Amino acid sequence: MTIAVKPIAGALGAEISGVNVGDDLDDSTIVEIRQALLDHQVIFFRDQDLDVPRHKAFTRRFGELFVHPNFQFGQDNPEIVYVRREPGDRQVLGQGWHADTTMMATPPMGAILYALEVPAMGGDTLFANQYLAYNALSTGMKYMLDGLRAVHNDTRIAGPGTGLNAERASQVREDEDWRPTETAHPVVRTHPETGRKCLFVNGIYVHHFEGMTVAESQPLLDYLYAHAVRPEFTCRFRWRPGSIAFWDNRCTLHLAVHDNHDAVRHMQRTQIA
Repeated sequence: MTIAVKPIAGALGAEISGVNVGDDLDDSTIVEIRQALLDHQVIFFRDQDLDVPRHKAFTRRFGELFVHPNFQFGQDNPEIVYVRREPGDRQVLGQGWHADTTMMATPPMGAILYALEVPAMGGDTLFANQYLAYNALSTGMKYMLDGLRAVHNDTRIAGPGTGLNAERASQVREDEDWRPTETAHPVVRTHPETGRKCLFVNGIYVHHFEGMTVAESQPLLDYLYAHAVRPEFTCRFRWRPGSIAFWDNRCTLHLAVHDNHDAVRHMQRTQIA
């Protein structure tokens, strides 16, 4: 192997060293990085130098670039989302446990987040392993969830009714022309590369189970949301400038910790279709 892989927690997460992802990497190194992602669900790199072209080029080695529909303001690089927190922000992008953009019919395979500026303390990101979350369910619960579908939409995180842009520096579409996107996904999904089953619900995008009311769905959803992020399923990443987190969106949840309200946190993100 040309890379070194060091797990950072028992549940998931590994730090990768021995590689500069901004270089023109050979195919065998990309295969190793992808295998590390499949093995550990989220991988981290330190001391990287990624301008926009290199960030996009590295992302393309794993799939096509995904363009997020709620961050389109006519910018030069629609594939790049800047996740920014300014002093005094009352909310931050991604502060609830979620997988990314799950209202889409085919949600992104993954995301690559690069740190441009981070606070001296705070602003960590947490990740949760949804293979473990599924495996820890009882046989009866697995049987009940089998075949159940959850309805995901983006009405909590975009659109003119949210008022989020007044609360934070990271802006989303809130114009009157915006329309919600909604898709039903299986509550239990089989990962297309590993063949492993994982839980696939999150409190940002899921509104109810298909064929059930919100009131009927909520008790079970609340249980699954709490179960999915039990501490023993998680890892925590401390950012430094030049750090990268690359997560598998198909089998993890993540959360941005909003614990330093007086500092700038500026990140650059791509997503993989």
